[in-house]
Amino acid sequence: MPSRAEARPSTVEPSNFNAIGVPWRIGVGTAETPTSSLGAPLAHDDLEAVMARIEQFDLDWSRFRDDSLVSRIARAPGSWRLPADAAPLFALYEQLHAMTDARVSPLVGASLERLGYDAAYRLSPAGDALPAPSWADSIALRKTADGLVLDTVAPVQLDVGAAGKGYLVDLIGDLLAARGVTETLVDASGDVRVRGERSIRIALEHPADPTKAVGVAEVTDAALCGSAINRRAWGEGLHHIVDAVTGRPVADGVVATWVVADSALLADGLATALFFVEPARLCEAFAFEWVRLSTHTGLEASAGFRGELFA
Repeated sequence: MPSRAEARPSTVEPSNFNAIGVPWRIGVGTAETPTSSLGAPLAHDDLEAVMARIEQFDLDWSRFRDDSLVSRIARAPGSWRLPADAAPLFALYEQLHAMTDARVSPLVGASLERLGYDAAYRLSPAGDALPAPSWADSIALRKTADGLVLDTVAPVQLDVGAAGKGYLVDLIGDLLAARGVTETLVDASGDVRVRGERSIRIALEHPADPTKAVGVAEVTDAALCGSAINRRAWGEGLHHIVDAVTGRPVADGVVATWVVADSALLADGLATALFFVEPARLCEAFAFEWVRLSTHTGLEASAGFRGELFA
């Protein structure tokens, strides 16, 4: 993802590891770290708890492993009890699905697989683009006493990549807060959530040159997530930001987006939605600040964006 955490040097290093296919960085604020830094590592037992939570999320939502819930849903129709964390994720998807005229959808998994972004990483299209199935005709969500249930009339390939990684960042922050670790920076390869009163400067990576930045955001007790067509790209015009209506990677001129919001779930989902609709439409329903880079309008930002943009 096209954002990178910047913090002043500290005498300690954060916890760094790889999970769900991307690098993670988790830093903690302590009395010994500078006031603008969240650089101390996690305690061993806290790190173990984080890794276990990430593994559970992957087991539930990954379409890249055969033993996941998502893979079971893709093999047979039926009624599927979703994990306890499913309700906020699908609630956001329902809103974004409506506000983007169905262009953002969790049913885009088969479209991505047709393009070559599958569990085997073929990275070569298997035929013409495949539009995602209709939400209304394919799935229904039911609230029960035991939680959210997904009813499917046929096998369906879910993909929650438009907001899922950001949501996992929130869940990890929630886990650490429950364990008494309240000042944290959780960075899942550019999906960032900062908790506490310390302010962190985050560079907005130039999509054409990762050694440069198009701006810097100032983030305090909030999340910043970005998306760009150069990340998870595997061929000419082939990347992970797929229009569910056409089944094709978006090619409308938007190159990269960044969103600052109260949660990484919301910031991640809106960063995807900004490829399909104008910010003003999303601002009707959500509170957030944004930066967008487009071949048509260049680099632009919301009036309330806290930071700097570079010409």
